[in-house]
Amino acid sequence: MKITSFAFQHEGMIPEKYTCKGQDISPSLKWEGAPAGTKSFVMICDDPDAPVGTWDHWLLFNIPASVSELNEGIPDLPELANGIRHGRNSWGRSDYGGPCPPSGTHRYFFKLYALDILLGLKPGADKKTILRAMEGHILGKAELMGKFKK
Repeated sequence: MKITSFAFQHEGMIPEKYTCKGQDISPSLKWEGAPAGTKSFVMICDDPDAPVGTWDHWLLFNIPASVSELNEGIPDLPELANGIRHGRNSWGRSDYGGPCPPSGTHRYFFKLYALDILLGLKPGADKKTILRAMEGHILGKAELMGKFKK
């Protein structure tokens, strides 16, 4: 699988628009090459460079297998009309929280997982719960990394 964004290149700088210094909206993402048998996708965006340890910026799960892109500015709803559910990020919110490093340049990893199941979790599940539910069901993974400096 491969994941890309119209907003930034892999290992490139994330535009301010998608951060706490801008509109703080999610960037567009597109993927291809999902493995046969994919029933859903999970998207996890986190920052391993945060001073308190890895900071979770965005968690989406139960993205339908028929979906191969996310438009810019995904609504901040616990569950979208097509069944996509937001998980709870490190701010304790179920939405996208853009890059907002206290200092220095941080890396933001957008990790897409193809699963052979839909996760039986309610909106607002945290990353640990999502990762546990995914165990043994990951068919493929793709990653896109962007950077941001305040």
